Amino acid sequence: MAVKLLMTWDIRPGQEQGYFEFVVREFMPGLQRLGLEPSDAWYTMYGQQPQIMAGVLAPTRDDLERILQSEGWESLVDSLNEFVHHFRYKIVPARPGFQL
Repeated sequence: MAVKLLMTWDIRPGQEQGYFEFVVREFMPGLQRLGLEPSDAWYTMYGQQPQIMAGVLAPTRDDLERILQSEGWESLVDSLNEFVHHFRYKIVPARPGFQL
């Protein structure tokens, strides 16, 4: 059964330009190289919620757990954390549309 990895974070003030370049050029392609399929991304404009929420799909929970233990994942998250703070993630059963 497919699972979705839901990730949330806030962009560090003053890092917006570098953040967007990193996400487009390195983060999303890196996730795909690890075997994850981008499914959705959300930007919060108002309210006290994380600024960014992104979802990626994995074929099975075992596949996702293997990816989350990899050096490739650790490297991507370390690089992302240069531009963001409050990075969090959780695993949920995959279904279409917005998920929390």
